[in-house]
Amino acid sequence: MPAVFVLLWSSAFIAGAIGVDAAPPLLLIFARFGAAGLLLAGYAIAVRAPWPRGRTLAHLAVSGLLIQAVQFGALYSALAMGLPAGVVALVQGLNPVVIALLAARVLGERVTRRQWAGFGLGAAGVVLAVADRIAFSPLGVLLALVGLLGLSLGTLYQKRHIPDMDVRTGTAVQFLVAAPPLGALSLLTETPHVAHWGAFGASLTWMVLVNSIGVFLLLNTMLRRSPASTVAALFFLTPSVTAVLAWATIGQALDPLAAAGLVLGGAGVLLAGRR
Repeated sequence: MPAVFVLLWSSAFIAGAIGVDAAPPLLLIFARFGAAGLLLAGYAIAVRAPWPRGRTLAHLAVSGLLIQAVQFGALYSALAMGLPAGVVALVQGLNPVVIALLAARVLGERVTRRQWAGFGLGAAGVVLAVADRIAFSPLGVLLALVGLLGLSLGTLYQKRHIPDMDVRTGTAVQFLVAAPPLGALSLLTETPHVAHWGAFGASLTWMVLVNSIGVFLLLNTMLRRSPASTVAALFFLTPSVTAVLAWATIGQALDPLAAAGLVLGGAGVLLAGRR
């Protein structure tokens, strides 16, 4: 499950880079979450999955706004500004460090020395993965940091308040809550239009079925079973795996630093997963 999660999560950076060339980022994300939410809700209704109510529903709404709307609205806006996908993955790859720093205080999780060593190796792997491709856009970097905070805070919030949610209906609620504010922001700040329908349709289809429904069902399942810091350590691998996917799918060169980053990131995940 962790290996599949990392592979599918990393593919979102390539799909996103293609998608924001075809349509404004907030419009793309609005369409992604609206379609994914409706599809997953229809499935949940068909199998008669239990729907959240009351306080659980409110907690799901908060976590959905943070993990979905804040994270992806900011990250895809950064991509649209020209920040390279590798740099966006670099910033997001620091998620395990943020989670580890906050998990002890928020969740009472104890982080051992071995895990801290794993976080150090993982962070080094993240930097190596994109060391030769860093090009900074100050506003883009700021947006990427906002997206990182949305992911980290949303993960901790979900782990603390709704650790046993039904992953089918809970994930559907998160998508459906995130879509309306993103749609409103798109109308206020963008000119909603699609420049290339073929690229838009292909990117959106992949992001809805794979990066939204598939990936977040996996993520929410792992958060039910494992400590937040252990799950977060998987993000150390995303920059290197993104580089490998870019080489395999769109012909970008795979340099030795990216390969070294993958090895260090893997070692960091193994250490961080032990106590």
